[in-house]
Formats: sequence, C-alpha cells, structure tokens
Amino acid sequence: MIKILIADDQALIRESLQIVLSAYKDIEVVGTVGDGQEVLEALKSCHPDVILMDIRMPKMDGVLCTKQVKEHYPDIKIIILTTFDDDEFIFSALKYGASGYILKGISTDELYQAIHTVNGGGAMINPDIATKVFKIFSRMAQSNFAIQVEENNVDDLSKVEWKIIQQVGFGLSNKEIAAKLFLSEGTVRNYLSTILSKLSLRDRTQLAIWAVQTGVTTRNFGDDSDDE
Repeated sequence: MIKILIADDQALIRESLQIVLSAYKDIEVVGTVGDGQEVLEALKSCHPDVILMDIRMPKMDGVLCTKQVKEHYPDIKIIILTTFDDDEFIFSALKYGASGYILKGISTDELYQAIHTVNGGGAMINPDIATKVFKIFSRMAQSNFAIQVEENNVDDLSKVEWKIIQQVGFGLSNKEIAAKLFLSEGTVRNYLSTILSKLSLRDRTQLAIWAVQTGVTTRNFGDDSDDE
C-alpha cells in the first residue's frame, strides 16, 4: 500500500485527486492539505510514502516545502505538480530533491504510474516538460547551484559506475539502465546506492544534475556490454 499526501491550495483539485487515487487498491490517501505549512504539520501525525505537491501555494510554496520535507524526512518522495509557466520553480525543486515533475491535467493512469515509479526510487518527468527540464539542467550547470563532489571520491568510481551515472544523467529509469547495460534491476539499484555513497550525494536527482554539469553525459565509456 502506497500512502499519499495531497498538497494543493485548490480544494477542487485536492478532492478530485483524492477520489481518483482512492479508486486504486494499492493506494491510500492519508491526507489532503492546502499549503506547505499544513504539509509539515500533517507529517507530525502521518508518514506518507509520496507527497503530491503543488508548486504555487500560499504561506509556504511547494519549493520551500520540498526543501523542508527532504531535510527532515529524506525517505519521503515528492512529486511536483506543475504548469508550463513554472520554470523557475522547477529549477529550485530540482535542487531540493523532488523526484517527479508532472503537469496538472495528465491522465489518471499516468499519475498512477508516476507514483509507482517515484515510490520505487525512480524519477518521473512528464514528457511534455522533459525538454524544459533538460534546459533547466543546463542552466543549473552554469549557476551557483552546482552540485559539488570531492575529487578524491570521483577517482574511486569504476567504469560500470560511470556508465550508470551517464544513464541517470540521460533520465533513464533503473529498468531502462538494466536493459541497456545488461544488468539486473537489483544490480543497478545496488550500484546506485554505492555511487551515491561514494559521491556523498543525497539522491539520483542530484546525481543526474552532477552528471550533466560535469559532462558525463557526453563522454564515451565504450561498448554498453563492456563492464570492465
């Protein structure tokens, strides 16, 4: 059972999301709130697996709330509900550790799949805003928000770890990386855990940003089946 907390300042959207998600047997909506402050208050009494987080909310917006949640509850996954004109918000949400970025108005099935992807440790970017997100990655590479990694830690990475980092930078899921590199999903998950530990990074979103910033996505690491 995946526990969901819905945060949106529009009551109609909160109620609609609650109704459609409650129809799934493996999803439980544990609460609905109207702003970021209410999210933090709700987390004192419930511990959702995933928060569906609107960006534009009064009192505390979704970006600042994402930062607060990830600092105090790093295991909780956050999916940002966004619109096309929220570029700057997405930019900051990436920095603070959100795992999903989807447009309001996507289909119920797409939302359901996004929840499962993010709950399983993956990242979900709505195809309609993927191009914008990659542009944001590029801007982040030129900004003061650069992800910093100790040079000594980088030297300790193996060739297969570099290949996995590159695929994360491309936005691939664990399943897609496993298929491309001829590994099992479990092996990919284990490698990612080791990579994050070696680089002292919080999650795969930071790893993806770092991969883009440092040009890992443009490097040639040899044939995909060559894991030496």
